[in-house]
Amino acid sequence: MELFGSSGIRGVALRYLTPELVLDIAKAAGTVWDTDRVAVARDTRTTGELFANAAASGLASVGRDVDRLGVVPTPAVGHYCESVGVPCVLVTASHNPPEFNGIKLVGPDGVELSVDVLERVERRVLDDDYAHANWRTAGSETVIEGVADDYVDQLLDSVDREAIADAGLTVAVDPGHGAASIPSPRFYRELGCTVRTVNATPDGHFPGRESEPVPENLTALSRLVATSDADVGIAHDGDADRAVFVDETGAFVDGDTSFAALADAELRPGDAVVSAVNVSQRLVDVCDANDAALELTPIGATNIITRTRELGDEGTRVPIAGEGNGGVFFPPYRLSRDGAYIGAKFLELLAAADGDPVSEVVAPYADYHFVRLNAEYDDTAEREGMLAAARAYVETADAEPNTTDGYRLDYGDAWVLVRPSGTEPKIRIYAESADADRAERLAADMREAVETGR
Repeated sequence: MELFGSSGIRGVALRYLTPELVLDIAKAAGTVWDTDRVAVARDTRTTGELFANAAASGLASVGRDVDRLGVVPTPAVGHYCESVGVPCVLVTASHNPPEFNGIKLVGPDGVELSVDVLERVERRVLDDDYAHANWRTAGSETVIEGVADDYVDQLLDSVDREAIADAGLTVAVDPGHGAASIPSPRFYRELGCTVRTVNATPDGHFPGRESEPVPENLTALSRLVATSDADVGIAHDGDADRAVFVDETGAFVDGDTSFAALADAELRPGDAVVSAVNVSQRLVDVCDANDAALELTPIGATNIITRTRELGDEGTRVPIAGEGNGGVFFPPYRLSRDGAYIGAKFLELLAAADGDPVSEVVAPYADYHFVRLNAEYDDTAEREGMLAAARAYVETADAEPNTTDGYRLDYGDAWVLVRPSGTEPKIRIYAESADADRAERLAADMREAVETGR
């Protein structure tokens, strides 16, 4: 697809993402969707209202009435769409810096659109093909209040509220000035937790930290956990569809580790897990231990959603899916990522641990070594030469290559992946093993092959 990537459309606001482009996307989506009403929502970014207005105008121009939801977390949009039965044009750039913005399209089932529907919308934009209304049939707007509150209420009914309350947990929450700055702390308080907050004022400039919840951006949360005697820290990205964790000492819990722990609690024999091709060995081992299948897709939420739907249609139970960046799906709940719900499921693990701290709960999944290297190129010819060298290397390796997205070699106790970056002139190389030397060696050998052709 030319416009839509693995998680919608994103770019620097008013440079790549313009009101004109948003208008056209909204007109195209409104033309494709067979509905009288469409919601429009946004996160806290400073350009959000500008683009939400453009989206609403585009929808009204093709005859769709517009429900204006305002600033709400992405999972609250999913709940609204599912409960009311309307799709949504969502203005968000998720974890990107404040100068970015973007568009996600959510269907009337509360789930991001599948690849085939996105392709239909994109084709309308590229062909400038819209079903314009006239002055009599243009859409109107309605402001919808209480969307975030309704979302929190259904969250409370979706988790083991009693077990979490009985555990008497103190939770530090860092919404990163994003759309969950008010709903998430409220949710955890109503679960019976004592809640401490940092960066919990909605602000699209993200003054306290960058929006992506990675270790270098969570120093304030780590300090808060360590100094307030909290049991766990929970951090979100800007639109709150992800959750990552900090243990009781203030140490960051790797997203692959928390994903493996959550999966171990959900899986039973015959189940399947859907994840991206850079999946951690942690999850591979958990699937093996539970006699569950592991289905790999190209990197990106859209691909994971599409494959999970396919497996469900085939009758395969997929209780959990996602990636090791904090973006975990629980399909029986909803086939969309929900940071607050992910956090609550992790609290359920703590509640069931009989007082064991986070560091001990995740310890069985934490003893792995991950390596990431890059091989840079100057032009397309060099890029193709590097990929050809990678292909030649994997064809002679003592493992069957997975070609879902690049080339992945699984050795049972370790793996290595080589794939081109989608955003930079680099070939990405990843490797992982419980043995640090083995992971380093796998990555170094692959990079040497890519750079030298040997």
